[in-house]
Amino acid sequence: MAYRNQQEFINALESAGELLRIKTYVDPVLEMAEITDRFSKSGNGGKALLFENTGYDFPVLMNAYGSERRMYMALGVDHLDDVAKEIENLFKLLSSPKEGILDKLKLLPKLGQFASWMPKVKSGRGECQEVIMSSPDITKLPVITCWPKDGGPFVTLPIIHTKDPNNNIRNVGMYRMQVFGPTLTGMHWHKHKVSAKHFNEYKKLGIKMPVAVALGGDPVYAYSATAPLPENVDEYMLAGFLRKKKVELVKCITQPEIEVPADADFIIEGYVDPNDELIWEGPFGDHTGYYSLPDWYPRFHITCITHKKNPVYPATIVGIPPQEDAWLGKATERIFLAPIKMTMVPEIVDMDMPVEGVFHNLVITKIKKEYAGQGQKVMNAMWGAGQMMFNKILVLADEGTSIQNYEQLAKYVFANMNPATDIYFSQGPMDVLDHSCSKLGFGGKMCIDGTKKFIEEVDESFQFSVSSFQLADNKIADQLKNAFNEINEVNIDLLKKEIPCIIISVKKNRVGHVKELHSQICEAVAGIQKIKMILYIEHTVDPNDLTTALWRFCNNLDPKRDYFLYQQTKDELHKNFACIGFDGTRKTKELDNFQRDWPNIIVANNATIKSVDEKWNELNAGEFIPSPSLKFKNQMYGEEAIVN
Repeated sequence: MAYRNQQEFINALESAGELLRIKTYVDPVLEMAEITDRFSKSGNGGKALLFENTGYDFPVLMNAYGSERRMYMALGVDHLDDVAKEIENLFKLLSSPKEGILDKLKLLPKLGQFASWMPKVKSGRGECQEVIMSSPDITKLPVITCWPKDGGPFVTLPIIHTKDPNNNIRNVGMYRMQVFGPTLTGMHWHKHKVSAKHFNEYKKLGIKMPVAVALGGDPVYAYSATAPLPENVDEYMLAGFLRKKKVELVKCITQPEIEVPADADFIIEGYVDPNDELIWEGPFGDHTGYYSLPDWYPRFHITCITHKKNPVYPATIVGIPPQEDAWLGKATERIFLAPIKMTMVPEIVDMDMPVEGVFHNLVITKIKKEYAGQGQKVMNAMWGAGQMMFNKILVLADEGTSIQNYEQLAKYVFANMNPATDIYFSQGPMDVLDHSCSKLGFGGKMCIDGTKKFIEEVDESFQFSVSSFQLADNKIADQLKNAFNEINEVNIDLLKKEIPCIIISVKKNRVGHVKELHSQICEAVAGIQKIKMILYIEHTVDPNDLTTALWRFCNNLDPKRDYFLYQQTKDELHKNFACIGFDGTRKTKELDNFQRDWPNIIVANNATIKSVDEKWNELNAGEFIPSPSLKFKNQMYGEEAIVN
């Protein structure tokens, strides 16, 4: 369904019991983010929050997409798989052979639907232009500051409109905007993004680049701006398809080359001048759960700000998962499964992106396997497919298991996986937010092929124990801690579930420490021959907290750089044993020759936590929710660990 505007969506949330109005004053600097973080981690995403007393003229809406139910409501669907099925049926209809006139006539209704999804530019002004600021000043909007080490306030849900100067094709994306002054922000588009390509074209031409930013409107706009569409496919066509009604656009007032949604709450118009010096932007507490490091980005000069009467400023926070963006990612996972299957990798059956993997870091794919080497074929196809090029860890399974049941999946993958022959490493483009890469935006990838193997794929020189793990294996943890002082804690719970993997927290103190430790463990510890994989994490992280351990591990790993394969021949059997280790600890210049800065994880400061604690009863927010940051404070390092 289509919402007439953001206010109609807010009303729908309230009617469904999904909205909490907060009438007590809450500071947009840190306090709103802290309250939202508590709700987003309180179980199933908590509620959407409407902060009505902000110290500004406008209320702030947060966590609006932050649950499965609210995501369905935002997109106007009963279930995300319904959208995927509709897209799949559409692809099948368009790609099926058309042998006669009747077959072609069947397409006419669908072609009519296509026309109804295409955006329409209407004449005159829109609801978004009911009020024009006499002098544009973005500091009059309640732009939030999310985390204590952020470079300043950031616009976090901007729907950014640009056009290719050569063909006039529109792109709609979402890139954070740091506020530097009344008419100046940064424009944080990464080099891989379409808007950055547009910027490069304007740079070649030596002319200013018109840009417009929409805030609010139908919630499907913000989702469409984040969707991984192919280049030159209009995001507002996707929005029209989802809402079953075309998006109405109006021309901007000072940047008439750009059209924006007529029903938006705010429009910020301006330009980026390719001849400007870049501005030092960041740091920013990002979706990885770490601060993204500051860097040079273009300046956005504001020429006009308009808004509807009684607008609501939308915002979001990102940080240690789960956050609101996890639900946006889950929508993309389901909705774009069909296009990936139909156009690039037809053998894909299902796909899952666990929250701990923060989107690109970990992707699980189920395929219909029919021949030897098909896993590698899928691996290469996926790493060449749009934003999947940023994927770091790809896990492949087949129809023999569910990929949503992680315990069942892990047992199946490890049963079918030889660590010496079924883990593949590569290098390629990475998300510039990935701090583990030795080079910005370029790093290692790996694919774990956990599919059932054809005879051609089996290396018979290896032999692995197929017996169940016995109670004696519980002694492995004690053996390890007694033998190696640097080991802080060991998680052997996966062994009890017949998953041959352990997780070790280790305090590194010398160059090559983890690699050396891995070899020593494989050579000295009884029963280790049953274990195929060891994950090493920072000593401050509890390996028994599996969710946190996997989140930290995936973020801190460059797979190609940080793996150690131990192989040993058993003389009596002339068979090989292999155990692979992965170093998911923090990397430093002193111990790892790592030349980039390593960011800290994101936590609220003590003053903000105390302030929210003290006003909790005034919020009418129900049972007290303690700060999620308290769990992570002992995992920080350096000066920030002291001041927090």
